[in-house]
Amino acid sequence: MYCGREITQKPENDIIRDYCIQCDQFFYDNPLPVVAAIVVVKRQILLVKRKIEPQKGKWCLPSGYAESGESIEAAALRELHEETGVIGKVIGFVDIDSGFSSHSGDLLFVTFEAEWMSGTMRPGDDAEKVRLWDIERMPPLAFDSHNRAVSVYCRSKKEYWDMIDSFHLSVGESRSGRNGGNFLSDKLVRSVEINAEVIAKRWLEEVRSNPTTPTYALVEPTTSYQRSLLILRHFSQWLSGTYSDVLEREFYRGLGSSRKEEGYSLSEMLTALSLLRKTIWDFALEQHVLTSTIDIYMSQELERRMILFFDRAAYYMARGFEDKN
Repeated sequence: MYCGREITQKPENDIIRDYCIQCDQFFYDNPLPVVAAIVVVKRQILLVKRKIEPQKGKWCLPSGYAESGESIEAAALRELHEETGVIGKVIGFVDIDSGFSSHSGDLLFVTFEAEWMSGTMRPGDDAEKVRLWDIERMPPLAFDSHNRAVSVYCRSKKEYWDMIDSFHLSVGESRSGRNGGNFLSDKLVRSVEINAEVIAKRWLEEVRSNPTTPTYALVEPTTSYQRSLLILRHFSQWLSGTYSDVLEREFYRGLGSSRKEEGYSLSEMLTALSLLRKTIWDFALEQHVLTSTIDIYMSQELERRMILFFDRAAYYMARGFEDKN
């Protein structure tokens, strides 16, 4: 190639390569780098519809070949802007893959996650259309490497998206008092439901021995045990959205009123309720080791839901207790 002599082939590290005997020089045929950008806005992914071959008319990520003299990240952002009009910022690596093209030979696909910083969405010269697709309803992509990268991206975001969805449900619950949606912490709630009798027994031992709740030590244990099971059942029904606000208000006001007639003080009545919440919380944590971010989130979410239920119960019990004054 340098001297004009005929190129032969010679093995180098068990790979057969083009070789010039005169120059004692190997010649390398390396894969071309192809970049792609994943831009997601509110769980909608930015895609372009190809106007040229290969895969003309199909949807794909904004992508193209890296140029000499530019970094791989700069190449991804350049292609993003050229094909979609979006000016982005690389915020993370997503995937790397290899493949073969009959047009370009061996390729190396590098995909980044990018943030939409500015710019107006419009198709570039190589694109027929550009639009945001719901990431759960996006069309089949033109290239296997793009399908793979999007799959890798979605798996990496699953726990985060689950936490966001569950948080939005918990916000709705805090506004309305209850919600029938699917919370991440429902797994812990089901464990509480299944083991209600165990929790009630633990609470009974605690409340009968605690110096701040002396009246409970004088009451028939079976009575207190059955009452705690009833509250646990109400807690479960409230979390599932089948427990009405009216029933909650009337039940706990009545409970506060009856406890006053039975000789309980307001402070020990509220302490007993607090101890039940603590017993539920301790039991739930025993059942689920907090080894990941989502585990920690589930426990925190359950705690928020418990606080909301028991604070309301405590309020209505106190109101019922005061009604007897």
